[in-house]
Amino acid sequence: MIRNTSLILLTMVLFSCHESENAEKEEWISLFNGHDLSNWTIKFANQDLNVNYRNTFRVQDSMIRIAYDQYDSFGDAYAHIYYNKPYSYYKLRFDYRFTGDQVPGGENWNVRNSGIMLHSQSAQSNDYGQYFPVSIEIQLLGGLRKGERPTGNVCTPGTALIMDGKIDYRHCISSKSKTYNGDRWVSAEVVVLGGESITHLIEKDTVLQYQSPQIGGGFTNPKIGDQDWTSRGVIKSKDHWISNEGKLLTQGYISLQAESHPIDFKNIRLLDLCGCSDPKAKNYKSYYVKVDNSLCVY
Repeated sequence: MIRNTSLILLTMVLFSCHESENAEKEEWISLFNGHDLSNWTIKFANQDLNVNYRNTFRVQDSMIRIAYDQYDSFGDAYAHIYYNKPYSYYKLRFDYRFTGDQVPGGENWNVRNSGIMLHSQSAQSNDYGQYFPVSIEIQLLGGLRKGERPTGNVCTPGTALIMDGKIDYRHCISSKSKTYNGDRWVSAEVVVLGGESITHLIEKDTVLQYQSPQIGGGFTNPKIGDQDWTSRGVIKSKDHWISNEGKLLTQGYISLQAESHPIDFKNIRLLDLCGCSDPKAKNYKSYYVKVDNSLCVY
């Protein structure tokens, strides 16, 4: 009887340890399958949805490549490719590298300049001639071999944020990252906590953090005026965004930017931080930050 009791207790301990390990194990998902652009939607300014103008977005060698070898001139062909599912609380990791030269006709400030948009409006909700989605951008910059040029910055098309305890309407805010010259791969990560905070990491170093991402920059901020949005891209929905000024961005889409310099992306992975908080559920994870017990599976 004593032997049987000991066996039962040992089994319970082992089962409990296994459950604990499963609860701690991070379940990262690949947003890019390495083979095609399934689950992604393309939107160019002045083009219909999923028109891949001049074969700009390509899949090659397990990378999403943004290329301009079929262009004579950029012609303001600003574009983004959107993952089709919105997220709220998550970690996003990816590797990127700039390659070659900028296409003729691109702006000077777009040399080795690209980004990933977070908490973005959907591809479908962009106005036909819209250059940039209302979003928070982790701006990616390559070094120009002259002076410092940090990467992992934040830019705010149609948005604003809180930094150092006060609202900040600057369009782009530099991080404290190193400068990365050449065509080398750079690893990046963002930790997005809904409408609370966003943290940028470059090569595992925290380089920037801010709070309360919200609608309110560019044409939505009356203190700044129309700025770039009406002159550089037709924004028919301007009044909608102005009426929502100050609204926190708590979730949205993720999109990769194409704005005249070739860039490659790979290893695009996401860890959802929103889920079931009931330890009795099969899909409980101890690392979830945002609780949604409607997702629990028993």
